[in-house]
Amino acid sequence: MEREKAQAVIEAVLFTMGESVEVSKLADAIGEDVKTTKAIITDMMGQFGDEKRGVTIIELEDAYQMCTKGDMYEYLLKVAKAPRKFVLTDALLETLSIIAYKQPITRLEVERVRGVNSDHAVNRLVEFGLVEEVGRLDAPGRPLLFGTTEEFLRSFGVRSLDELPELGPEQIDDFRHQAEEEVDMKVDI
Repeated sequence: MEREKAQAVIEAVLFTMGESVEVSKLADAIGEDVKTTKAIITDMMGQFGDEKRGVTIIELEDAYQMCTKGDMYEYLLKVAKAPRKFVLTDALLETLSIIAYKQPITRLEVERVRGVNSDHAVNRLVEFGLVEEVGRLDAPGRPLLFGTTEEFLRSFGVRSLDELPELGPEQIDDFRHQAEEEVDMKVDI
């Protein structure tokens, strides 16, 4: 398939799907190998990077998605209803970070790290589409396992979990110290 036609097919698929599409599926659609397909999409990303375009293509792990550029948000609001915004409280951010770094993880494991019941926090994160059920642990009761979603990657501007910042030993010690102080404060009250 000629390159312009391949780009048109990829653009049509990404536009129509409205969500991320695995690069292998795009390769099958245009009859090319994954490496060639990635090169074509990289060229397209450069073209869509032009400031005169309202959409762009983003990479999410081994998938691509067409989405609106961030600086077009105010114009979208003039036409569409304001999208539902969610607020991530400290408890939700703490729970989300535990899930992001330790996934797949059960609710009980999250609670062990946090030291408090995390049912509400996990449920809210699932409701916001940042966390999802990814399976069940092969243990008595078969508890649910949770992991982050593509929406999490989009929301935090990373392509994959590999791009999350690494925690150094001093940060872990600092977090441990803060958690111990919080526990002490709760006991004193």
